[in-house]
Amino acid sequence: MPPPRLTSIELFTGAGGLALGIADAGFHHRLLLEYNHDACETLRKNLGLFGDERCRIEQCDVKSFDFTPYEGVDLLAAGAPCQPFSIGGRHRAHKDERNLFPQVFRAVRETRPRAVVIENVKGLLRKNLADFVAFIELQLRYPFVVPRDPLDPEGWKSHLRTLRRVHGGDEAAHEMHYDVNTVLLDAASFGVPQRRQRVFFVAIRRDVDATWVPPRPTHSGAALRLAQVVNCAYWEKFGVDRRRFLTHPHAGKWLRESGTTEPWVTVRDALVGLPTPIAGAESWGWPNHVGQPGARAYSGHTGSPLDAPGKTLKAGVHGVPGGENMLRRPNGTVRYFTVREAARLQTFPDEYVFSGAWTEAMRQIGNAVPVRLAAAVALSIRICLARPSQNARPQQRSPRPRESVQVEIPELLIRSA
Repeated sequence: MPPPRLTSIELFTGAGGLALGIADAGFHHRLLLEYNHDACETLRKNLGLFGDERCRIEQCDVKSFDFTPYEGVDLLAAGAPCQPFSIGGRHRAHKDERNLFPQVFRAVRETRPRAVVIENVKGLLRKNLADFVAFIELQLRYPFVVPRDPLDPEGWKSHLRTLRRVHGGDEAAHEMHYDVNTVLLDAASFGVPQRRQRVFFVAIRRDVDATWVPPRPTHSGAALRLAQVVNCAYWEKFGVDRRRFLTHPHAGKWLRESGTTEPWVTVRDALVGLPTPIAGAESWGWPNHVGQPGARAYSGHTGSPLDAPGKTLKAGVHGVPGGENMLRRPNGTVRYFTVREAARLQTFPDEYVFSGAWTEAMRQIGNAVPVRLAAAVALSIRICLARPSQNARPQQRSPRPRESVQVEIPELLIRSA
């Protein structure tokens, strides 16, 4: 008998990085929901990569969308807008009109998925947002404990007190609840040529009767240092002559830290095979590969080094701020990444085409989840859902979990919150 067909829907799909990773992990999308016109055009151009013809792309405001036709879906995914929580934003958090977590909770109530994954920026784990993170975790755990006014930007505080009382009481009395884990993952540790830390909330419906295990890192900085400094395997594959330091004082430490992991993937790795971009002209056979003039370096705006994972790509309505979207060559000169190069840093396939002008396409890419990171998380969820259950155990009281504690998680250590 073939394995069951696992289905998914996604809110705030954007350019489709999270959605593509979920599809690569074997889920079949039934719905991709997005508000931005250009992002929806990007999704339509690449529809064949998301599953099959049954995948519906809906351009609309999430607040007006009815999710009930998708009740019983296996996975609900959401890359909730990160601007309210981004370190580079206005820091309005739950007061920001772009805080759309309440819509995610509504979608969970209306679809009752077997699993939920929500992605957001590392800035959400700032100390001053600890209570709001606890609210997210507990509302995901008890989605049917509904606040008096779900849209009140301040109402979550009183509702958090309610959720904590439920959490300390008889949770078996509630219709349905989920086991929730919060992890901070660095995309570079999963083969993405970019240092990009993202928070994932993963919720598994209690009656699935399986424990979610976060994905284990496959790549490390220690392994890259071994390859660049000790055995020089990194330089040899590019035909660059470098001196070996077989007796380097840190070699043993790097060897222990790297374990069985592969070296981090660098910007040089990511750009292999791409022709040098031409300003104002698309390279033949390479969509979205057009050079952009005007890049310059100054203090704090130095670009991504060629022989390390890139800096976190940024999205901004005013262009590409901070220097993160520039390449810094070994001689110190800089240039902007093309859309195609930025897509490679986010591990989109080369056949993936982006709609819109350069600034808009870079905004889509900068807001995306790296495809390879998304696939690692989605595959871990699929493995969890595929484990045999005990005929859907009843909703009985489980041991009380620990209080929600937010901690900095090292790049090679992934723990449940």
